[in-house]
Amino acid sequence: MSVAPMMDWTDRHCRYFHRLMSRHTRLYTEMVTTGALLHGDVPRHLDFDETEHPVALQLGGSEPADLAASARLGERWGYDEINLNCGCPSERVQRGAFGACLMAEPQLVADCVKAMVDVVDVPVTVKHRIGIDKVESYDFVRDFVGTVAQAGCGVFIVHARNAWLKGLSPKENREIPPLRYELVHRLKQDFPDLVIAINGGVTSDAVVHAELDRVDGVMVGREAYHHPWWLARWDALYYGEPASGLRREEVEEAMVAYMEREHAARGTPWHSIARHMMGLYNGLPGARRWRQVWSDHRLKGEPAREVMRRAHEGHSLALTP
Repeated sequence: MSVAPMMDWTDRHCRYFHRLMSRHTRLYTEMVTTGALLHGDVPRHLDFDETEHPVALQLGGSEPADLAASARLGERWGYDEINLNCGCPSERVQRGAFGACLMAEPQLVADCVKAMVDVVDVPVTVKHRIGIDKVESYDFVRDFVGTVAQAGCGVFIVHARNAWLKGLSPKENREIPPLRYELVHRLKQDFPDLVIAINGGVTSDAVVHAELDRVDGVMVGREAYHHPWWLARWDALYYGEPASGLRREEVEEAMVAYMEREHAARGTPWHSIARHMMGLYNGLPGARRWRQVWSDHRLKGEPAREVMRRAHEGHSLALTP
């Protein structure tokens, strides 16, 4: 199981929150471009809490030498995996000549992967789509995977939709191109020695169980972000761990302690962390009011612990399992 890399969402605060609920789920950074690492603030992009392991760094780029240098940085920082983004369809990413448009150049992707494999000892993996634009032939994605695998990539995370590079926003690209799980299943049949994980539209344990009968892993994106308590079951369901007995209020308390540490160490405002936990009580009575308190801009000057007290004032939300 893994939580997908999501721009503006899966920052280190979000990953710390998710790790509180699952010890084993693999977590991914937001995509970090090679330019940001080679010419920007490296600690800001790469720092993470030790509790986040196993954690993967997702890179965006298309120059083998730049990717190799960035992968080396990621390994030095302690990441457990380096992942290359070949799935993002945004126009900004396309202008940088990387993301989903790289699927049209499998040999270039292979060169990028080999450059990284040659300089790091951690696994180098690729996240990609099943096709681009109106190319819906299975042969396209099969040949892409075959070419890149020869360069030393053994793990492919497949978003089971095409990426339409023109005419759709990134949000529409997550919803309009149809899901075609059967192509991902065929990849696993044709490449039994590769690790194939599926991504896209996974919203329930029933879907996860069905997919794990056909492929090696399942990556969940927005459902994990909006309904994070789902992660609290994953260690027991998918890793053979005993039920944790964890309670939501324990997670919230741990996040407040984290907010206090982050504020003391870095001056991080609590509300930039709290935004990631808005789905913690989703589906329970009182959840809406709890979210309203934590989201109230008038409380930004209050300590996080006081905001938590107010969020639970007058109802028994914290006593609900």
